[in-house]
Amino acid sequence: MSLHELTGEQREVRELARRFADEVVAPRAADWDRDRRFPRDVLAQLGELGLMGVCVPAELAGVGADFTSYVLALEQIARADAGLGTTLAVHTGAGTMPIVAHGTPAQAQRLVPPLAQGFEIAAFALTEPEAGSDAGAMRTRAEPDGERALLTGSKQWVTNGSYADTIVVFARDGAADSRPGAFLVRRGAAGMSATREEGKLGQHSSDTAGLSFDGTPAERLGEPGAGMRIALSTLDGGRIAIAAQATGIAQAALDLAAGYARERRAFGRPIAAFGAIQQKLADMQTEVEAARALTLRAARLKSAGLPHTVEGAQAKLFASRVARHWTGEAIQVLGGYGYTTDFPAERYYRDAKVTEIYEGTSEIQRLVIARALLGDAAREGV
Repeated sequence: MSLHELTGEQREVRELARRFADEVVAPRAADWDRDRRFPRDVLAQLGELGLMGVCVPAELAGVGADFTSYVLALEQIARADAGLGTTLAVHTGAGTMPIVAHGTPAQAQRLVPPLAQGFEIAAFALTEPEAGSDAGAMRTRAEPDGERALLTGSKQWVTNGSYADTIVVFARDGAADSRPGAFLVRRGAAGMSATREEGKLGQHSSDTAGLSFDGTPAERLGEPGAGMRIALSTLDGGRIAIAAQATGIAQAALDLAAGYARERRAFGRPIAAFGAIQQKLADMQTEVEAARALTLRAARLKSAGLPHTVEGAQAKLFASRVARHWTGEAIQVLGGYGYTTDFPAERYYRDAKVTEIYEGTSEIQRLVIARALLGDAAREGV
C-alpha cells in the first residue's frame, strides 16, 4: 500500500495531523526536549481535533476512522516530535483500544470517551525490572477481592505513567491459577505511586515512569487469565504504531538533510551537487519510502481484521533500523552543525534509538519473523 492508495478519509486525517504537527508541534519540540517537559496542553489540543481517538468508535466519542488513519496521523506527529508520538501511540493503541476491544460495555462507556477526547490519558503497564522481553516472568500479582482485585508489585518503563488517568496493568491472576490477567487501575487509587521518572537519552517530551502497587484496587479487563492474550494482541498493533513513529523520525531527518544540502555551499557550489551527498540522500529516501510501505501494508491488514503479526514485526524491525541509521547519516550531511543543538539532527538521532527497543526489541521481531518462516524447526531446543 502507498500514499496514492489512501481513501478520502485517510487523506483528511493525515492532512489534519500534518498541519497540526507543522504549525503547533514542530516550533516547540526543541524547547520540550531541552526542558524535559511533558506537553499536557498540546494533548488537550489533539483531543479537540479528534487525534487522541482517531480509531476509537464514534459511539465512544472517537473519530471512528480505521487503524490505517491512526497510523498516518501518528507518523505526522512523530515527524515533528517523537516524544509526543510515543505519548499518543501508547495512549491510543496500548491504553485505550484494549478497553474498546476487551472491556465490558459499561467499562467502555465510562472510561473510553474522556480518553478519546483528550480529557484523560491512558497508559499500559506490562514490563517489570525482571520481566521485559520475557513478560511471562512478571511478579506483580492480583488477589481477588469481591468484584475487584488488589494488585501488589511494581512496573517499569511505563509511558505516560506519571500522568495517566487509566492504566492497563498486567499481573499474576489469583483467580486463574496465577496465569497473567489484565486489570484497570484509575489515577489516585490507594496504594499506587510513581516511584521514579526515568532520565533518558531522547524523547524527553514523553513521560516514562516506574509504578508501585501495594494492595491497589483494580477492575478486571477481560476474562481471568487472559492477560497474555490481551497483551500480545495489543503489542501486535503497537509494533505497527512504532514503525509509523520511526518512519516519521526518518522522514524528518531526510527533510532536514535534503534542505541543508540545497543551501550549504562548499567549493563554490551547493553540497547537493556532490555525488557522495546525492547517493546518500537517494538511499535515505528509498529506505524511508520502503519503511512507510511496510508500515502501511501492516496497518491495512489490521484495519481489515486480517492476521498481521509477522507484517507488523517486519515493519517495526525495518523502520526502526532505518530511523536509527539515517538519523546518524543526517548528522553526517550537516557535518559539525549536525552535532550541535542549533539543528534538530542530533535530537532525531537520540529519539530514534529507542524504536529498536520498546514494543519488542529488534531481536524479538526477528524471532517472530523467523518462527513464522521456519515453523517447528525454529523451536527445536526451545
